[in-house]
Amino acid sequence: MKRTLFKIGLLSSTLVCFSILNAQQNDSLKTTKIDEVVVTAYGVKKEKKALGYSFQDVKGQTLVDAKENNVTNALVGKVAGLQIIKGGFGPGSSSRINLRGFNSFKGDNQPLIVVDGVPLSNNLGSKPKQNDGNYNNDFWNPDLDMGNGLSDINPDDIESVSVLKGGAASALYGSRGGNGVILITTKTGKKRGGVGITYSTSLGFENIFIKPDLQHSFAQGSNGVVNSSSDPNPTTSSWGPSFESSGMKVHDNLKSFFKTGTNSQHTLSFQENLGENSSLYTSANYLYNNSQIPNSKYERFNFMAKMNSNFGANKRWTTEMKAQYISAKSNNRPSGGRGDGNYYPNILLMPQNIDIRDYREGQMQNDVASRWITSNGINPYWSAYNSLNSDKKDRFLLNGYLKYQFNNWLSADIRLGTDFYSLNSDAKVWTGSSRNNSYATSQEKFYENNYIASLNAKKDNIIGKWGGSLSVYGQMMETRTKALYFSTQKLIVPNVFSTDNTSDLAAAALNEVDFWKKINSVFAAAEINYDGYFFINATARNDWSSTLSIENRSYFYPSVSTSLVLTEMLNKFNGTTSKFITFAKLRAAYAITGNSLNPYELYNTYSLGADPNGHAILGKKKILYDSNLMAEKLKTFEVGVDLKFFNRVSLDVSYFNNNATGQLIDLPMNPLSGYEFKKISSGGLHNSGIEIVLNADIFKKENFSWNANANFSKMKSVIDKIDGSVLKYVLGGFDNVGIFAEVGKPYGAIYGTKFLRVEDVNNPYYGKLIVTNNGLPQATSENYYLGDQTPKALFGFTNSFVYKNIGLSFLIDGRIGGKFFSSTQAALQNSGLAADTAPGGKRDNFILDGVVQNGNGYTANSTEITQQDYWGAVTSGNLGITEQNIYDATNIRLRNVQLTYNFPKSIFQKLALQSAKVAFTANNVWMIYSKAKGIDPESVFAINSNAVGFENMAFPTSRSYLFTITLGF
Repeated sequence: MKRTLFKIGLLSSTLVCFSILNAQQNDSLKTTKIDEVVVTAYGVKKEKKALGYSFQDVKGQTLVDAKENNVTNALVGKVAGLQIIKGGFGPGSSSRINLRGFNSFKGDNQPLIVVDGVPLSNNLGSKPKQNDGNYNNDFWNPDLDMGNGLSDINPDDIESVSVLKGGAASALYGSRGGNGVILITTKTGKKRGGVGITYSTSLGFENIFIKPDLQHSFAQGSNGVVNSSSDPNPTTSSWGPSFESSGMKVHDNLKSFFKTGTNSQHTLSFQENLGENSSLYTSANYLYNNSQIPNSKYERFNFMAKMNSNFGANKRWTTEMKAQYISAKSNNRPSGGRGDGNYYPNILLMPQNIDIRDYREGQMQNDVASRWITSNGINPYWSAYNSLNSDKKDRFLLNGYLKYQFNNWLSADIRLGTDFYSLNSDAKVWTGSSRNNSYATSQEKFYENNYIASLNAKKDNIIGKWGGSLSVYGQMMETRTKALYFSTQKLIVPNVFSTDNTSDLAAAALNEVDFWKKINSVFAAAEINYDGYFFINATARNDWSSTLSIENRSYFYPSVSTSLVLTEMLNKFNGTTSKFITFAKLRAAYAITGNSLNPYELYNTYSLGADPNGHAILGKKKILYDSNLMAEKLKTFEVGVDLKFFNRVSLDVSYFNNNATGQLIDLPMNPLSGYEFKKISSGGLHNSGIEIVLNADIFKKENFSWNANANFSKMKSVIDKIDGSVLKYVLGGFDNVGIFAEVGKPYGAIYGTKFLRVEDVNNPYYGKLIVTNNGLPQATSENYYLGDQTPKALFGFTNSFVYKNIGLSFLIDGRIGGKFFSSTQAALQNSGLAADTAPGGKRDNFILDGVVQNGNGYTANSTEITQQDYWGAVTSGNLGITEQNIYDATNIRLRNVQLTYNFPKSIFQKLALQSAKVAFTANNVWMIYSKAKGIDPESVFAINSNAVGFENMAFPTSRSYLFTITLGF
């Protein structure tokens, strides 16, 4: 079987705009050849035509050109069925990856990240601070978002990213690949002109992308009256007089408080062949982000060295050695929640007749008294410089690879890899406000070691035109997290931040976490092919997990896939070829993957503690465990077709159906039992949908080319079962807002209160609001289904143009469907700042179209009310009437625009410089369509929760502009 091309990561149906900008370097988009080789699970190289499952690839240069601090965000809109969910807490915040929907009620639901064959921990947001594995997503004072693991990776080091979405694609990774796998291949040394040195520098600026819709007509006060100058605690609401009648000036406090942030990056790399059989790639990258959020900074340093070599007799030995070091530091990550730790509400809800800059002077030093509108309020400037936190992560990614080629069909290899990091953090609150003078510190260490060995055989024409391959693997994985967390709210000596300086040891929190897990595995992959057009692939994997009982810790994951290349089959049969359809392939796949327990969720144990008198006490955990539990199972089925027309247009269509069973969940129990939850294995859900990827070289001439790439995915999610008569399982939420997995509903059903209405369909007032005797709306006493968080469709559309040495590209992406609840909008409405509180810039009294209940009957409402009274009733309590602030999450945006110019190589003929390129990049350019009234639907409150349909005072997302110069020597 002839192989004429080897190139990792050229899948025309998935390449997007930016690759074409390097056309003069032979990196332009090209229609994929049928004998192209791609890298799949565990680094196995396969012909793309042999794949029986959906496979998409993104060029590393695409990720570099996006200029995102977090490489996760650079994948938005580029892969069908891939959704990025972002945290809204500054430049170092997390981003969650979701492929083809949520498959687990309680599990992580993220794909496994594999870098050069070694798994990378991609933990999100905060970390569990107790051995129960639960996160602190408290509505008032949640833990800080510390970023996700993938944000540590330098995009400049990435050669390609391969996305394995279906079970058959990722089944070799066992339980860890149940939600898909993202394979990252880093660069290797290549022969280049000159000395092989590349230097790139960029300077960027960021500001607020979108702001909540506000009214700019009314000032501070209540009931249309301005605050009395003698009031020591004036209201901070905006229900006062109009700006027009009072002559007061409108101030944009968001613009005044948030500054223009700056972002700078420097990358120096060297890649070259060292002789005939060895290559070296090294790089150093420095990123510094001085955020638009005052006194918030993010800094990252990356170093990587990678060497490949062939040696020995007939070059039978192959080695690869790689070392990566990452140092990431953050200062003053913004906090979330509605408590005093988050100062954003004080800025957002500040009356617009007050200039926040009047409260800046003298507040940006430590240990000063907070000066604010009210005596018990906290100045945001004071918080930015007196409520401080810092963290530093040192991370090492190390791996070694050794292969021996016995002959032209048999080889053996071994790979060793480790992912290790240590994370130290501190949080300090100085004296000067109503907040406690407090201190918290933590030390966390994590490692994951993997040892993988394989024996590989591959031969064509074994029997006639039949060929095949077989790979057998063994793997040992061990991962452990050890951490200590200390915090105190009472310091003996003010502002002496030390673990010894606490006046109340009983109230001090000291938690030790130790998560330890091992998985041993044996697995195999086999392929049978006939004459280069018919392929059958199968995998089988058995895991033994330390988190399951001896009787159940062994579990098996198989997969089978097949592909039939119709065009090649017809050509082999009778020489038939077509100039219209130049490639056609049918494929199908079925697999079983799953998910095992987290550490320490098997046996019921006691925790050791002490009472206030120092006596030892034992306490039970809140969850009743069951040692008979087994691993979750995810059964996936996929069919698809790959087509190419005129060797210029490629079309990839897939249908998938995923069924997850045996969900490992914590089912609520009667507290009188001594436990709050019971760990069970029950419940199921299924996701199904279609994915379409279209790539077209619309125009391609010597001096001008135009490439268009589009991807679209449509998905349906349904919960099949919870357990017995239990129909709902809570995923998250707060107060009267709940997000559930509910039987018969899509994943993430949102429940809350509705406006009280006449429900009797036979009543002439059916559907009318039932108001109080004062004419005000009321909430229902029960919660109702108000929508779900799951998007119905995702799409991305990229256009790339090249004219001589000038390149222009832009990406439009969007989400269709799904809902989310906005706590921010509820707070704005309550304070009188939301645009809805002053329709048309006015606040005329009105009569609500509703009825008043009189015994068993109703009469039309005739009571006049004010806007303040109405919105006070709508937003009463913590979150108000839920129905009011459920928003459609549909949004379409111009995500990225890039303009580049490559200087002609002719001007460098007598210089050491070999190439030069300048580029301008803009991200989050334009929100084309959204119904969320200025709230970015991508911002979620608890990024490490599966309840992503809840927004709670997230900091504004940013728009960035970057200028880049790249020089090659």
